[in-house]
Amino acid sequence: MLAVSMPLATATIAAAQDKPVAGEVKEGSLKGKTLTFVSFGGIYQDGQIAALQEFIDRSGVRLLSDGPTEMAKLQAQVESGNVTWDVVDTADFAPYVHCGKLFQKLDLSKLDTSHIPPGQVGECNVPAMNYGMIIMYNTEKYKDKPPKDWKDFFDTEKFPGVRAIDGSGDPIAGLIEQAFIAAGGDASKMTAADIDKGIAKIRELGPDTIFWKTGAESQQLAEAGEADLIMMWTGRAMTAARNGAKYTPVWKDWLVVMDHLAIPVGARDPDASYALINAYLGRKSQEILTEKTSYSPIHNEAQPKVDETTAAYLTSTPERIRQGYQHNIPFWVQHYAPTVEKWTELMAGN
Repeated sequence: MLAVSMPLATATIAAAQDKPVAGEVKEGSLKGKTLTFVSFGGIYQDGQIAALQEFIDRSGVRLLSDGPTEMAKLQAQVESGNVTWDVVDTADFAPYVHCGKLFQKLDLSKLDTSHIPPGQVGECNVPAMNYGMIIMYNTEKYKDKPPKDWKDFFDTEKFPGVRAIDGSGDPIAGLIEQAFIAAGGDASKMTAADIDKGIAKIRELGPDTIFWKTGAESQQLAEAGEADLIMMWTGRAMTAARNGAKYTPVWKDWLVVMDHLAIPVGARDPDASYALINAYLGRKSQEILTEKTSYSPIHNEAQPKVDETTAAYLTSTPERIRQGYQHNIPFWVQHYAPTVEKWTELMAGN
């Protein structure tokens, strides 16, 4: 029995050692190699590179930055067979819509995803960070009878006032679902026809609704008190609160938002891309990312050192994770094109 069990034990240990651990990379394993990391620039991308510095130093890789992420550029690379991007940070829908076409289906045996919040790993993507879309309400207007959820946001009789909504880009799937729920629908049974019902509910908010185009604009609306209920990204809400805006967040069913990391189809060295992503998913890397950018970490044991105000707006605590609302991604991928058309009409006032 001893002679048989020893090789078995050795094989088990070897298998355990081969299993990736988030944040770890072998010394010198990528020496002489170059990777290009693509993201959206600014403080965010600077923070991502800072989070990857230990990976760079330990692996020996030469890491280049590029951006911003544009699907048209990636498509041109893939179609020409000349892919120069190795890991791409994308917005929420892109890796689902283009999975298997512009982005590779991931081999999850090469990544340690065990510390990522449930439901955030896709077939072609892992989250790059988390943040939220929350309702911020004017405390001076609503005082001791504030709105408590999205149904209150859509109740203009009980909670009169100017609403401000994210009109910065793609359709806000979570908002359309919440509007449909406020109209009496069941989001888990949503059909294509129900998209119109959700958008109709948003239209019912009235002509004084503000569709802000940038995060900076949403922040200005709060700091100037120009809207009573404002959809805001948590980072902008945090900054507005820090600057003295008299607004308070509603956390019930805050809309989960995330960027993703994905590997392009035709990437030159997929194993090196996997190594970068796995390092990025580590606890220490995620703590650095949050400390540099104020975005929420996606490692469930990360404990970034941030000030009290920043901590209050992070979405990564067990309580916030329980309160979050994740829209039905497969449904919206299936109905993405017609929803974009309907959303564009809404933004144009039609």
